[in-house]
Amino acid sequence: MQSPLQKDQEIPLRNVRANIVQSIRAFRVPDLQEAAKTLGHHFLYANLAHAQTKQDILDLIASQFTFPAHVGKNFDALYDSMTDPLHKSGPQPGFVVVLEQIPATPKFDKEAREQLLDIFRDAAEYWADRKIPFRCFYSFL
Repeated sequence: MQSPLQKDQEIPLRNVRANIVQSIRAFRVPDLQEAAKTLGHHFLYANLAHAQTKQDILDLIASQFTFPAHVGKNFDALYDSMTDPLHKSGPQPGFVVVLEQIPATPKFDKEAREQLLDIFRDAAEYWADRKIPFRCFYSFL
């Protein structure tokens, strides 16, 4: 027997654009993880609270997203890992990404935080061009 169609209010993330980088605001991480599961999307999570530098950020994202070691080298490698290799590995259903507690330290200042978020904005555009949802939520420490 077929299950009934979901009502609009039951569709996870229905009020969030398909390709966006935004503050986590009222969302909770477990709810975002459940939404990704319901939608059949990849869920990528990184808690960056203990990072102090750009290198710490890259290392934590690479390890928590289970990316290859070379991703932890620079922002270009991070962008590359979020886009083309995934696209070439086969059809992608979509992505829900959470970057929790991005630090504000002297060695990872406002400019560095914006550069990091720009990587994810560029990745969202990359996936939008391919009609694949890519939603990234972030919070600052």
